[in-house]
Amino acid sequence: MVAVGLFAAQLGGRALWLMPLTFVSVTALAGVAGMGDVKLPLVEIGIGMSVVVLSLAIAFQINVPTFVGMALVGFFAIFHGHAHGTEMPESASGLAYGVGFVCATALLHAIGVGLGLAIGQAGRSYSRRIAQVGGGAMAIAGIAMLILS
Repeated sequence: MVAVGLFAAQLGGRALWLMPLTFVSVTALAGVAGMGDVKLPLVEIGIGMSVVVLSLAIAFQINVPTFVGMALVGFFAIFHGHAHGTEMPESASGLAYGVGFVCATALLHAIGVGLGLAIGQAGRSYSRRIAQVGGGAMAIAGIAMLILS
C-alpha cells in the first residue's frame, strides 16, 4: 500500500490522488466480490507480484503516464481487495469491515505519498539513492513473499 503512494508521488501531478483513488476503489469492489465468494485464482501471487513490480518501478524511477500507473495499480488492487474480502471474519459486519480496510488502505497510501514527497525534497542525488535503496528493499521483500507463498 505504501508503494502505491510512493509511486504516485514519484509520478507527481494528478497521479498523487488518481492512483491511490483507483487502488482504493478497485480494492473495495474486489473486496465485495471476495465477500460474495467469487473465486479468483493466484491471489497470493498477484499480491506478491504487486510488491515486486511497484517496488521496482520506484527503485528504477520508472516514469509512465498517469493512466498507465492507474491501470497498473488497479490491476493489482483486484488481488488485494479479493484477499481482504475472502478473509473477513464471519463475525464481522461486511460494511464495518469494508470501511476499515478501505480506510487503512487510504492511510497507507497517504503515508506513501508523504514519504515520496519528502524523499523528493532530499535533493536530486539523495532522493534517487533513497528511492533505489527503498524500492530495492521492498522488491526483495516481495520476492521473499512469492517464494514463501
